[in-house]
Amino acid sequence: MTPIFQVTRRDFLAQLGIGAGALVLGTSLPGISAAAVNAQPNPSAAALGYFVSLSPDGAVNIICHRMEMGQGINTSVPQIIADEMEADWSRVTVSLGKADARYGDQSTGGSASIRKFFTHIRQMGAIARDMLEQAAANRWKVEKSAVKAQQHFVVNTKTGEKIAFGDLAADAAKLPVPNADWVKLKSANEFKLIGKDVKLIGHQDIVQGKAVYAQDIQLPGMLIASIERPPVVGGKVKKFDATEAKKVAGVVDVIKLKDRPLPVDARPVSGVAVLATNTWAAIEGRKKLKVEWDLGSNADHNSATYKQALTEKVQQPGKVVRGKGKIDDHQYNPERTVEAVYTMPYHHHMSMETPAATAIIKDGKCTVWTGTQTPQWGKGLILGELGLDPQKDGDKVEVNTTLMGGAFGRKGKNDFTLEAVELAKVTGKPVKVIWSREDDVRHGFYHSIAANYCKAEINEKKSADFWVQRVAHPPIGWTFDGKSDIPADMLLQQGFADIPFVLNNFSCEVQPAPAHVRIGWFRAVQNLHNAFALSCFVDELAVKAGISTRQMWLNLLGEDRIIDPRKEGFTGWTNYDQLNDDHAVDTRRMKQVINTVADKAKIEQKLPAGEAWGIAYSNSFNSYSAAATKVRVKDKKVEVLEMHTAIDCGLAITPDRVRSQMEGAMIMGLSIALSSQITIKNGAIEQSNFHDYPVSRMPEVPPLHVHLIPSNHAPGGVGEPGLPAVIPSIINAIYHASGIRIRDLPAKNVLTV
Repeated sequence: MTPIFQVTRRDFLAQLGIGAGALVLGTSLPGISAAAVNAQPNPSAAALGYFVSLSPDGAVNIICHRMEMGQGINTSVPQIIADEMEADWSRVTVSLGKADARYGDQSTGGSASIRKFFTHIRQMGAIARDMLEQAAANRWKVEKSAVKAQQHFVVNTKTGEKIAFGDLAADAAKLPVPNADWVKLKSANEFKLIGKDVKLIGHQDIVQGKAVYAQDIQLPGMLIASIERPPVVGGKVKKFDATEAKKVAGVVDVIKLKDRPLPVDARPVSGVAVLATNTWAAIEGRKKLKVEWDLGSNADHNSATYKQALTEKVQQPGKVVRGKGKIDDHQYNPERTVEAVYTMPYHHHMSMETPAATAIIKDGKCTVWTGTQTPQWGKGLILGELGLDPQKDGDKVEVNTTLMGGAFGRKGKNDFTLEAVELAKVTGKPVKVIWSREDDVRHGFYHSIAANYCKAEINEKKSADFWVQRVAHPPIGWTFDGKSDIPADMLLQQGFADIPFVLNNFSCEVQPAPAHVRIGWFRAVQNLHNAFALSCFVDELAVKAGISTRQMWLNLLGEDRIIDPRKEGFTGWTNYDQLNDDHAVDTRRMKQVINTVADKAKIEQKLPAGEAWGIAYSNSFNSYSAAATKVRVKDKKVEVLEMHTAIDCGLAITPDRVRSQMEGAMIMGLSIALSSQITIKNGAIEQSNFHDYPVSRMPEVPPLHVHLIPSNHAPGGVGEPGLPAVIPSIINAIYHASGIRIRDLPAKNVLTV
């Protein structure tokens, strides 16, 4: 079924000249539509592999199989393909890829889209180029080596003749698709688009309000569902009374969702859905529901007492995951020793667009439109929900992807998509499930509450030794396995057991921590609390040693070298699944970003009393990033004055998008360091919206400076690596400006922000 688009509120008001404060309910005007979801290229276009189609007029349509959530991948992936294809960027359009195994891995997270699949993406463009060159060679009856694709033409290198791509489309489409491993890739000096800023795909539609998000989907006869969910994870409906809800005009039905035992995986929890012909009626009807809950085993969870328990745990010996030398018998000199515990609260993603999904089941086929980071995983869950065999019945489920208005890991889970499927199956009608902001805040997958312990002794070289660090946080694994209470190796390698320092004696240890809310992926994942602890601890060591924080980092990193934690006992280290020479962990690159941010920010400059710089460093997802922040503290009130980040992410495909991601990281880090936190009382989330989970507003954001370090190394991650160092850079600056050392986030619990 093809989605239709009702006029949006902004379209209607603009046409009628009504101010933004007007109240409009249930308005629908003919003849006004947004762009089609998964718009198909010209029907006469020829397919050149799975990713590229070429029309006779020369228009190129490229499928972006990775999911766009504002990070710019909808530009960068096609940019790589177009470069290898030798396509003219001005003639390229892009379509969002549906869930389809032919595209390979579509899960968009872990800053993996480019760093893990750069070569694979290049091959897709090279395949198209190869087919066009072969078609031209066949027409000229010459060897393929005698022709070369150049800027939307194929040129005969001997005669100078050329044929436009469009004129070769039909012939090329008849050729067999070559093996991806056989096609020749360009050398770096031949790149025309890769590494350059290009016109962004879809940005005009976004700023003009034409872009299509999951919330925009409309189908004929569609019902809107608003769901009341249990306040405590694991809770279930005892009973409910929908009498008053059904009296609301527009309410069609009230349906109890399935009860699912913990762990729920990425599936929905229990709940009661109010279905209506419009959003207002669904929300109003839900307000009039009377639900009695069985809150379950997590109803006694309180974040304040849990944080204290984690703090106490990490001060006790734990399970060693990496170590060297002897620690146990060492007698620490108190004059040269620093010991500290750092804590971070639960956090929520707060993406601008809340979750939404639409589903219809008709003629034995389920069709879905959803804003998801993991479309193929979502498709598999839908098949399971409907009792279908993935091998035999894969074509009975179609998952169409939309743009996402932010995600940060939350939309890697498909619970909201399954809610739409469950309700579409029960009602026999198309159903769109919408989440309010309050739903999103109170029923999400949260970043782990965490406690990190650090202890070390300053040595005669003004570095450190006899280093002990411990961590305790509820792991993401609990979401999938209710018995999991220890972080997996993939989490322990995120800024904890992969510390890059020269230490003769050290121990990295972990303590168990059971989960009581759904823990999920969050931008930079465990690097957040690990980098906060590590960078603040390095700052404290520098103060104890009487040297600059920059110098302490350089002393701890030691000589330039390549690091492999497996050689020191951390056998589970995988370097973010990139155990290859191209992504080797290099301390020279670490020191370069630290020195770059310190020099560019001029952190040694003399400042007025009450002002200071703080710096921090983190490497994550195969990239290296450092941050410097200047603050003013007066009368126990913090004002952030200036922020810098430096990143070495290897080859930057679209430099402007890298800068944008780093700017976003600074703004998000500002929120996390100063004001954001999720607290839990009696198992329920206490926050509900931006008023009590504040994020940085425009007047609060200082001048932002991004320093990209030119690099020919293999691409690293971008979306996440900028964030971890930002948070401790702010906290360290606060200390140097005021003498107040904050070890428990956010800063607003101690100071006015």
